[in-house]
Amino acid sequence: MTATAAPPAPVPAKTAPVRRRRRWHRIVIPFALATVLVTVTLLTHAADQPDAGDRGFLSPVATGDDGGSRLAEALRGQGVTVQRETDTLRALLALDGRPATLFVPAPELLHPDTVGALGDLPAGSRLVLVDPSRRVLESVDLPVAPTDRRWAARAVDPEADGRPCPLPEADRAGTAAVRLQGYAAAGGYAGDLRRCYSGGLVHLPWAADVVVIGASDPFRNDRIGEWGNEALSTGLLGVRGRVVWLDLDGPAPPPHFGTGSSGPPAWSPAPGGSTTWGDGSGTGDGGPAGGGPGGPGDGGDSDEQDRADGPQPEENPLWSAFPPWFWALLLQLALAALLVVLWRARRLGPPVGEPLPVQVRAAETVLGRARLYQQARARGPAAGTLRAATLDRLLTRLNLPATTPPAEVAAFVAARAGGTADEVHELLYGAEPSTDAELLALARSLDRVTRTVTAAPDHPTEGDPR
Repeated sequence: MTATAAPPAPVPAKTAPVRRRRRWHRIVIPFALATVLVTVTLLTHAADQPDAGDRGFLSPVATGDDGGSRLAEALRGQGVTVQRETDTLRALLALDGRPATLFVPAPELLHPDTVGALGDLPAGSRLVLVDPSRRVLESVDLPVAPTDRRWAARAVDPEADGRPCPLPEADRAGTAAVRLQGYAAAGGYAGDLRRCYSGGLVHLPWAADVVVIGASDPFRNDRIGEWGNEALSTGLLGVRGRVVWLDLDGPAPPPHFGTGSSGPPAWSPAPGGSTTWGDGSGTGDGGPAGGGPGGPGDGGDSDEQDRADGPQPEENPLWSAFPPWFWALLLQLALAALLVVLWRARRLGPPVGEPLPVQVRAAETVLGRARLYQQARARGPAAGTLRAATLDRLLTRLNLPATTPPAEVAAFVAARAGGTADEVHELLYGAEPSTDAELLALARSLDRVTRTVTAAPDHPTEGDPR
């Protein structure tokens, strides 16, 4: 006998490599949500921060959150004269050599041809600039340069950087919300630069001393009552007893030039005024010698000029009923709710069948499903489930096909369990119960019929003796 070689084992066929489905959305969605969150935060911060170009920003007659009416009232309460001017040249003429403080809350709105005149104020006066930019500081020829800028104004102590603050007004006010924009000495300047609030306030004690402050918070209506803001703002502006408040609604127009009686051309205010500056001959309404509204002879705030500016536009009362931080918080809560909805409704892939980690008893499953039906008040579906289970047992017990007509099923069941065919038909195929009591009675009747039919001795089941 010769041994036959065993057939070679079949070579398993190479299976195609399983291509993993790239779940690109798992990377895109988190980054998209983070981008949306950062964008909304930036937009909310930009909307919450006041803009110097907004109408009524630090205006002595504006009562909004960004206005300065509370500061003006506090100054008048201390006996300080507040003179409002809406033209740069009129404000400069209003100083006229008498002690006064020129308050410029929005230096960026000054025209480049007139901003340089702020460096030639008469002796004994004070210039207060709020958050000036590098362009303004260089145009006024101030040896000050902006440094770091914060996200929001911070309340700090005048000696926060460990250096004593030589300005009495700041020392009396104490902690104030000044540290938004920091300032330091410009390169090459070796003079006396008096810094307070960790560089948030700079004082130059010249013939006309200059105060540069890096935040508008101490002057605004919505922040003046915090910390020592009111004491600082009234101290800076009221030290001379008179304040010339330059209130610009927008970018200042270029100056108009006219020819004086002798010498070079002279500056004049915007059209509509007769005051000139340069030769001293202009003594029209509002000029140095005129004593009209807006001139130095006014002696108080220009009420007639305020009324001539026209009515202020009406604001939506809904927006003014709540502070800006409320709307920002509401927007962030809405975004958070949207993220929660997206997280709860996420569907990042197809459903995957997994084995149950534990075995659940049938009684617990039935009880849990029954409670769900009860909570949803689904009496109809519950009755349908009970009837379907009963019919399945009865048809199996009676050896009837599933396609047996209801009338025949009712007749067979009535013959085994008793009663009429109509009663059994109503029990197995009747209407839905309308109350929990009817559903309970239906369940008991179905259970009784099932037990009666399945217990019949003439229909043995699997395992019974035949």
